[in-house]
Amino acid sequence: MSYKIAVYAIAKNEEKFAERWANSMSEADEIVVLDTGSDDRTTDILSSYPKIRVYREIIEPWRFDTARNRALSLVSNDADICISTDLDEFFEPGWREGIEKALDKGAQKIRYRYTWNFLSDGREGTVFIADKFHARRSFEWRHPVHEVITYTGEGEPKTVFADGVRLLHKADDKKSRASYLGLLEMSVAECPEDDRNMHYLGREYMFRGRYSDAVKTLKKHLALKSATWADERSASMRYIALCLFRTGDSDGAAAWFMRSCAEAPHLREPWLNFAYFCYDIKEYEAAAALINRALKIKTRPDTYMNESDSWSEKPYDILSMSYYYIGSLPKAREAAEQALELAPDNERIRNNLRCFG
Repeated sequence: MSYKIAVYAIAKNEEKFAERWANSMSEADEIVVLDTGSDDRTTDILSSYPKIRVYREIIEPWRFDTARNRALSLVSNDADICISTDLDEFFEPGWREGIEKALDKGAQKIRYRYTWNFLSDGREGTVFIADKFHARRSFEWRHPVHEVITYTGEGEPKTVFADGVRLLHKADDKKSRASYLGLLEMSVAECPEDDRNMHYLGREYMFRGRYSDAVKTLKKHLALKSATWADERSASMRYIALCLFRTGDSDGAAAWFMRSCAEAPHLREPWLNFAYFCYDIKEYEAAAALINRALKIKTRPDTYMNESDSWSEKPYDILSMSYYYIGSLPKAREAAEQALELAPDNERIRNNLRCFG
């Protein structure tokens, strides 16, 4: 069966990514971009591709959901599937075949493998399953920031995983995200019972060093009746612990780290965060025990809660140093060798290994 596949995106000052994105999306039948105020060459680059239709509109007041819904409205009504991407994302070639196979199964919403970031040596960092591809009708974006595509029809949409489809994300780390906090505060004000947004707001306060506000907000998240996902609850608990530690309350931090581990013992992150805390306060035996517990977890989850550091050389590196301070040089050497296997260009770890004999 022949399908019409449409790609749509919003853009502002993305000239450094525009060509890569346009070439990556070329397997689509229709490509629509809503430019929301670029003052660089973004629109010139995109407009040079015959298949791409570029529109311009200033969204005031700015909201990501409003912008994405406007972009979606520009997609032809006869599209079978709408592929929402950002200009700093790109597909591995051959992605159309996976989308068509999902459509053969009656997909109204499509899940796919998403690489959110990469480590400095080029290895994949955080990888999870995303679901932003959807049918043309009965879907809309909601929330001012960290927006989600939402089904507005009856029941649940048929959701299919697209084998072989990989969307990759390489962001501009210099681009300002200054608006996120205000938009998150707006989002929580609009939907105070939305556990996801409450969690994100608490995390954002933590990122900005507003530790008191972060603790208060993350506790609100944990108190919500809808906050039932153990992975996210555990993350809120360890963020509370980190905030308390950074404000000098080590005892309180330890208690919340323990709660975090108990909430989601199947994740590496709570065990490792607790371990790094113990390492920082020079409790090296506890740090080693916690890291070894974390390393027993061999299955990497497919949600955004997995953090790239947890699957990098870092746990083995900290483990080697913990063993060194304990006085167990053979174990320190073994852990450092494992760290170096994952990061062969890390000279510090290589020098540590020499010191361990």
